[in-house]
Amino acid sequence: MARLSDLSEKMAEHLRVLPCPSFSTTPWATGPSLDERRLAIISTAGIHLPDDTPFAVGAADFRSIPRETSPAELVMSHISPNFDRTGFARDPNVAYPHDRLEEMVKVGELGSLADENYSFMGATDPAAMETAARKAAGTMKADGVDAILLVPV
Repeated sequence: MARLSDLSEKMAEHLRVLPCPSFSTTPWATGPSLDERRLAIISTAGIHLPDDTPFAVGAADFRSIPRETSPAELVMSHISPNFDRTGFARDPNVAYPHDRLEEMVKVGELGSLADENYSFMGATDPAAMETAARKAAGTMKADGVDAILLVPV
């Protein structure tokens, strides 16, 4: 994680003035216990299957990752001067914790993992991603997903 003091003054100032939206409603909801939940993973690491189109700078779309995909099969096309890929190279579960969640399903701590999970390109304007986010949300709703693990990278 980069600290503002570690960045160039230009980059630090850019980050200081980014808008932080506020919402008139609280988006949290209660639901079943974890052992009954169906969970989807959403990563912002710009990861995808090798045959998928790589993420471009400012990409506002997502890539679907089928449940049966091992994290070791994924590639990363995240582009940022402030992004260190070392953790992902050593253990892809740091950006896409599929194996850990499947272990939780196997021992009954988590109900199930969604059929499709998602990756977005981090460092993209969230407003530009709204259409894609709504599409992914609709797919998750149809799959019975009632919890999301957001893995911001």
